[in-house]
Amino acid sequence: MSVVLGLMSGTSLDGLDLCCVRFAKNYKDFQILAAQTIPYSLAWKSKLENAFFGTTTEIDALDIEYGIFLAEQITDFTNTHSLPHIDLIASHGHTVFHQPEGGITKQIGSGEEIAKLTGIQVIYDYRTQDVALGGQGAPLVPIGDRILFNDYDACLNMGGFANVSFDKQNKRIAYDIGACNLILNHFAQKLGYEYDDQGLIALGGTCDKSLLKELNNIDYYDFNPPKSLAREFAESKLLPLLSTYDEKTVLHTYTKHIGFQIGVSLTKSKATKCLVTGGGVYNCFLMDQVQKHTGCFLEIPNHTIVEYKEALVFALLGLLRNENKINVLSSVTGATRDHSSGRIAKP
Repeated sequence: MSVVLGLMSGTSLDGLDLCCVRFAKNYKDFQILAAQTIPYSLAWKSKLENAFFGTTTEIDALDIEYGIFLAEQITDFTNTHSLPHIDLIASHGHTVFHQPEGGITKQIGSGEEIAKLTGIQVIYDYRTQDVALGGQGAPLVPIGDRILFNDYDACLNMGGFANVSFDKQNKRIAYDIGACNLILNHFAQKLGYEYDDQGLIALGGTCDKSLLKELNNIDYYDFNPPKSLAREFAESKLLPLLSTYDEKTVLHTYTKHIGFQIGVSLTKSKATKCLVTGGGVYNCFLMDQVQKHTGCFLEIPNHTIVEYKEALVFALLGLLRNENKINVLSSVTGATRDHSSGRIAKP
């Protein structure tokens, strides 16, 4: 048995997810001991959102500052919950930029600072090695899908980006489908809401057919996997296009667009039963749009798995790395080989 604390901060910037898991030796038998989301303050949200525009010196300083912040949250979390001894911390960090075609990926949240301040060994920086091996550095969750959730033909996560994972000819295939809550939250916030609750704002909007056609014609959707996306995709391609329309039209049209793209991806995977997680599951209008374009049965698990699946899987990735076992699949990322990725920081 191993007790691992997984940390995840996603592109939607809704907060830091912490998930403490006890794994059996076969990994598949696991127990979530405690899980919590720490919402970001406005100051931290601004720092993380604008890090993309920082200089190298500023990003390096933020890396240390954010690492200290993570260590503080870990200490508060362990003091709040009655937990056994934690063997390992697995921290994804927060992605500042991700440009694998240029050999660049950067996640901040210094593992050395976390290890020093908590006294616990930390596995972090999971993507750099994969990019160096010619891979996309993403997605990383699919090996967790295969090990922990192999009762399903496919796993779909609808977070800041929507991504899917499934087996094809005994190989795991996975890729980012498109921007999801990253765009929907952005336009809901322009109307004064944190997010579009149940998709009701989108439902009250109207569809702009020419915009829908333009969105569906974006060339990324024609690329074959492995492929991945990052915030740059939204900043360069989506926001300039969408910002010329009113918010309700965008929310309605974009929800139809991403629902269509997700549905098509599930149909192409030939999955008949799919596990669906991420904040998008609470968007009824989005779920309806996805179901409209696929015959695949969409299963929503319990609240804890919906909210904390990625932090859970990063706990597993950290454990696999700590045992020097493969935690990144070349069939998913396009790297030259399967490998065990993540830097180790000792206290």
